[in-house]
Amino acid sequence: MKANEILNKIKNIVGEKVELSEEKIEMAEITLENGTVLVAESFEAGKSVFIKTEDEEIALPVGEYKLEEGKVLVVSEEGLIDSIKEAAEEAVEEEELSEESNEEVETELEEEEKEEMEYVTKEEFKSAVEEIKAMIEKMGNKDKEEMKEEVIEEKEELSAVAPEPVRHNPEAEVDNKVNFHIASNRTQTTKDRVFDKIFNNN
Repeated sequence: MKANEILNKIKNIVGEKVELSEEKIEMAEITLENGTVLVAESFEAGKSVFIKTEDEEIALPVGEYKLEEGKVLVVSEEGLIDSIKEAAEEAVEEEELSEESNEEVETELEEEEKEEMEYVTKEEFKSAVEEIKAMIEKMGNKDKEEMKEEVIEEKEELSAVAPEPVRHNPEAEVDNKVNFHIASNRTQTTKDRVFDKIFNNN
């Protein structure tokens, strides 16, 4: 079925009859530097642009394309022309971009220099380290004195309590027998009886 027939069937159901006239729109063609042929109603900003192939027309992807004429076709949205500009304009824009990037680099360098100025000098660092060492020595001396006092106090406390001497008696018998009774209420299996013999759990 053709599109006209489908539309007429729909219109019959709705109650109106519509005739579609097939108007052929003449498309303008332009060639890129690499030989690719582009097709559009007209090559102006906001118009649709396609790549011409044998089978169908493909929407032109986003990017900048150099034409044979020396101009540059800019596509910012797929299939839509943003602008067509001269190649010289592109060079001017590149120069402007390079100037802007140079200015940015200079400002970054200035900021880095300012950050470097904020760092501590060697003399300041050495004096700070010496102050810290002096503080640690003062604290260390106090800690040593306190530790000595604590040790003396502990010795006095320990010497006050007389411990009983511990003696070993090798003749005393020690009961080393350990009885393992795991699940002793159940009926014994052969395994249980063997373990009882091994561990002397009679």
